[in-house]
Amino acid sequence: MPATKSRTRKHLKVRTGDTVRVIAGKDRGKDGKILRVFGDEGRVVVDGVNVVKRHVKRQGSQPGQIIEMEKSVHVSNVALLDPETKTPTRVGFSFDGGKKTRIAKKSGKPV
Repeated sequence: MPATKSRTRKHLKVRTGDTVRVIAGKDRGKDGKILRVFGDEGRVVVDGVNVVKRHVKRQGSQPGQIIEMEKSVHVSNVALLDPETKTPTRVGFSFDGGKKTRIAKKSGKPV
């Protein structure tokens, strides 16, 4: 029997809507909100980061055009911004009354 590839979802510490800073790559130093999270691949799409131009052929009566779109970046190349100091921080977890919440390691405030 052939071995099947299991698709496990990676647990990422960033979510859609979080504000992050790019810490590596051509857009290093840029801030933006996370638009999409691809948990299986460990990648995120950040607003205004890794923007590429895409040439689109005409479709019926709609003319061809060049559009700009954001491509994904690996989650290791972004860092969550601390809500208090607006600096990159790591993410921790705390359990308050049986509820798991994310906290910023630098300030200890909930994200």
